[in-house]
Amino acid sequence: MRLAAILTSLLVIALAGESHAQAAPPPPELPTVELSPELDRVLRDYESAWRRGDAAGLAALFAEDGFVLQGGRAPIRGRAAIQAAYAGQAGGPLRLRALAAATADTVGYIIGAYGYGDAPGDQGKFTLTLSRGPDGRWLIFSDMDNSSRPPRQPGAAPPP
Repeated sequence: MRLAAILTSLLVIALAGESHAQAAPPPPELPTVELSPELDRVLRDYESAWRRGDAAGLAALFAEDGFVLQGGRAPIRGRAAIQAAYAGQAGGPLRLRALAAATADTVGYIIGAYGYGDAPGDQGKFTLTLSRGPDGRWLIFSDMDNSSRPPRQPGAAPPP
């Protein structure tokens, strides 16, 4: 009888802990930071080229030896390879916002979040490593992004 009471108590505690863990609210969205005009141009030009489905325009935003680092894919290096990789991928109402940024001499970065259209909240996050080109214009040296959505379980239907 005492063993049954202990097991019942443990079960109640375990279930209470599980429901508490599921009820935890998501972390708050990080605030957007204002960028200098030359860094903001990088994000706005990226959005614009993406929305047009302009793979050549996207590749032109990168340094000649730049990288694209997408989840589940091998690294892509160089403008020609970046253009080929973006062909058929780009298109849609991409929204980019900065969470942090800094520059020093000829290098910099932008940490940000992305979404699409009018959907609320962020769908993913990214880092852009930047290099200042010979003409003084900031170019993307590397672009790494990933989704903020939890990974799909094997055999699960895709999210709506």
